[in-house]
Amino acid sequence: MKSATLLSSFLCLLLTLFCTTADHDSSGRTSIIFTTLGRLDYAFDIFTLPTYEKPTIANEIQITDGESVNFNGQFPSTSSSLLSFLLRNQTIIESPAVQEPPPIQLIYVSERNGSSNIFYDAVYYSTPRNSRSRADLEVPNRVQVPLLDIEKGKSVISMKDKPSLSGENLIYVSTHEDPGEPRTSWAAVYLTELRTGLTRRLTPYGIADFSPAVSPSGIYTAVASYGGEGWDGEVEMLSTDIYVFLTRDGTQRVKVVENGGWPCWVDDSTLFFHRRSKEDEWISVYKAILPSAGKFSSESVTIQRVTPPGLHAFTPATSPGNHKFIAVTTRRVDSNYRHIELFDLEKKELRELTRSVSPNTHHLNPFISPDSTRVGYHKCRGNANGKDKNTHLLLENLQSPRSDISLFRIDGSFPSFSPKGDRIAYVDFPGVYVVNRDGSNLRHVYPEMAFSTAWNPAREGVVYTSTGPTFATESTEVDVISINFEDADQISVKKLTTNGKNNAFPSASPDGKWVVFRSGRTGHKNLYIMDATTGEENGLHRLTEGPWTDTMCSWSPDGEWIAFASDRDNPGSGSFELYLIHPNGTGLRKLIQSGSAGRTNHPYFSPDGKTLVFTSDYGGISAEPISNPHHYQPYGEIYTVKLDGSDLKRLTHNSYEDGTPAWGPTFIKPANVEWTKSEQCAFEDCHWLNKNNSAVGAPLKPTKVQCGA
Repeated sequence: MKSATLLSSFLCLLLTLFCTTADHDSSGRTSIIFTTLGRLDYAFDIFTLPTYEKPTIANEIQITDGESVNFNGQFPSTSSSLLSFLLRNQTIIESPAVQEPPPIQLIYVSERNGSSNIFYDAVYYSTPRNSRSRADLEVPNRVQVPLLDIEKGKSVISMKDKPSLSGENLIYVSTHEDPGEPRTSWAAVYLTELRTGLTRRLTPYGIADFSPAVSPSGIYTAVASYGGEGWDGEVEMLSTDIYVFLTRDGTQRVKVVENGGWPCWVDDSTLFFHRRSKEDEWISVYKAILPSAGKFSSESVTIQRVTPPGLHAFTPATSPGNHKFIAVTTRRVDSNYRHIELFDLEKKELRELTRSVSPNTHHLNPFISPDSTRVGYHKCRGNANGKDKNTHLLLENLQSPRSDISLFRIDGSFPSFSPKGDRIAYVDFPGVYVVNRDGSNLRHVYPEMAFSTAWNPAREGVVYTSTGPTFATESTEVDVISINFEDADQISVKKLTTNGKNNAFPSASPDGKWVVFRSGRTGHKNLYIMDATTGEENGLHRLTEGPWTDTMCSWSPDGEWIAFASDRDNPGSGSFELYLIHPNGTGLRKLIQSGSAGRTNHPYFSPDGKTLVFTSDYGGISAEPISNPHHYQPYGEIYTVKLDGSDLKRLTHNSYEDGTPAWGPTFIKPANVEWTKSEQCAFEDCHWLNKNNSAVGAPLKPTKVQCGA
């Protein structure tokens, strides 16, 4: 290797690199894009089926609007005075001439306009004369009312979840308060008086509460609670306990169940919840009987297993006073899909509900009407939303906490901006694609398995990537390649590494002459620098060295720094922090400490080189993982931080996996960008739900859901 010659040439260029400035939007405004695993394929709507009729396609009703992402609903039992208050100044989209049958009322979470909020819907159906058949129901008329004024409140950007309406009070989860501790969840339960807007926190500070359920009387609220020691990284059955407290102010808080999640009430002394059985590992629904006198404690509670082993049953739902049946989500051994079933509490039998209606679709998180006559749930609406054209988004705009940055979720992984910011490269397994940021001129520039993308800042038509298996060992062959598509009629690919080891995460210097990357060639993954055109054939400059993993590197636009993620504090632990180092190997320092066993990954420089965007579990976990589709790491949120470690800002709030951010030099208008790709409604269920299924012959391989099939 001509390492001495390479090093000499490389050092001579350092001063030039240090003086290079970034080409950025003259207004100073920029854009950040990132990936959320599966999210743009969800297209959730809330549906309902009757409980006392045979489930058919004809009597399944879609309640929500077919446009937003709508989920986690509740059929409220509300007073007429509150309804009148909510409906003031509201007009029905097309006023129904006949209001029989009565409207279906619903509160639910809706993600729209780049932010989540809680909505109340009243859906009116006009019924043809002399007909009472559900199949004859005409197009519904709808009233929609947002229940939280997110424009005026301090929780402008936060996740909202699991709403319950009790009397005139809305109880829900929000993530708008920073606990101030790394890897500590921001999720807490709040109560808002709908008439006055007065909001109070019910969760003690230092505690995370999920999945609130209000008792039929409204006196008590039960939650799945995570203690004050911080999140330990669990992404399957979150280790929560069930606490009960007074709904009005959160006082008299008592733990009633150890190891339980997703509580729901039948009456003020009967709770249902789910947990994984220690005896057989099946996730099952249990019943907790509390003292009727209201003096609760875990010692005074009787717990009984309800659903049998042999299938997973979780996220139970009840109806006030109904001791005859509950609704549950199941994963049976002969199906790769979640379905809603009714469990007869007297006969101890399950009755399938949704499988005969849409067998190859996931159905999530059921809820039962107050009169027990219908079950609601959310699923992907597929192509059955009454539109001539299903739109799919290349870029979904999210409300940004910074007016100078527009924020987008992209339909792909590992995105990066072209030097001018007009094109985006991304990975869609397998392969690398390039597209104009308006969704036009899509090109498939590399067909094989790849991850990470990085443009050459000096050559508009050159992108670097890593090709080979992901999450592989140091000795697995993964190579850095350059993809040249400057010639519109021809694409050329050059392999820059040839040693047969794990070489990945390339990032080019601002003059386009060098590439930093990570390699496992010594048995440990460390950082190296090579020529951007010829690769390692002209030698390498080793940047870091040690028995740990340095990876996910990013070269700053001014050439002065290389940012990377490393587990050097605790090699092999899976805990990663962010570090900075000069290209000549000096100035190494830690930038972010994410907390005990935490992860901060995928740093990417701002166009001016003064700030980093990255993904982190710094904000802990925001919901019970089982309530969502599959996410490898349901913790990732997007953050920014200055290079001196100050001004840490959280940009995203949800219960999904946000990752692989990129920061572009131009400002993209904060509006969704549609493209020609059809809506797929394809996403995976939680992989770990396959574990017990495999023992009895069900496939281990997760399936992608084609909703509506």
